[in-house]
Amino acid sequence: MAEALLEVAGLRKRFGGLAVTDDVSFDVAAGEIHAVIGPNGAGKTTLIHQLSGTLRPEAGSIRFGGREVVGMGMARRARLGLARSFQITSVLPGFSALENAALAVQARCGSSFRFLRMAAAERGLNDEAMAALEQVGLGARAGVMAGRLSHGEKRQLELAIALAMRPRLLLLDEPLAGAGPEETERLVGILRGLRGQYAILLVEHDMQAVFALADRISVLVYGRVIATDVPAVIRANAEVRAAYLGEDEAA
Repeated sequence: MAEALLEVAGLRKRFGGLAVTDDVSFDVAAGEIHAVIGPNGAGKTTLIHQLSGTLRPEAGSIRFGGREVVGMGMARRARLGLARSFQITSVLPGFSALENAALAVQARCGSSFRFLRMAAAERGLNDEAMAALEQVGLGARAGVMAGRLSHGEKRQLELAIALAMRPRLLLLDEPLAGAGPEETERLVGILRGLRGQYAILLVEHDMQAVFALADRISVLVYGRVIATDVPAVIRANAEVRAAYLGEDEAA
């Protein structure tokens, strides 16, 4: 296993009397696809919020590239190479696919947003944005308004936006949510093509996709990591089967 790029140790977060992150520890290696699975309410999205900087843990450590990032805001973490996507598509529907990606490049460079419509007109932004679109198979759709893209294409565009940030680690919160079978197959192929180029922390309910993609899997139940291992070991783990996968899935 490659050296750890992300190291999470003893992470804790409570909402009232509910421990949504309860002494969570795991790591993500450079170039690894590491999936986090668990039932609804397990604390997966809350974990992503803490890693990305939108929510501060009450205790614990998050080290990225050897640096402690607890206390850093989301923008600073993004500049270090942490990029995330969301459960619900978050593209700008009134802007083209190219403009959406160009705005991500602009944000990474620290440019002003006063002239949003001009972002994709700048050669440097345009070239990087187009490269990100090509990487996810959307090059031919660059001029299409994001609001007119199919659901699967919007998911592809979200990936392009994240890639335009030049990430070292992608935090992907249910990137396959709402996708049909063909869209899912296409997105899984794109994610598989990113393996080794980027570290990916993948939160996903589609178990077929998870087991097809992940190098390692951490299982989160009621805010606690009950197991972290390679897919074959996770699939055979009796505690995981009882808590989440179910006997049918294990079979």
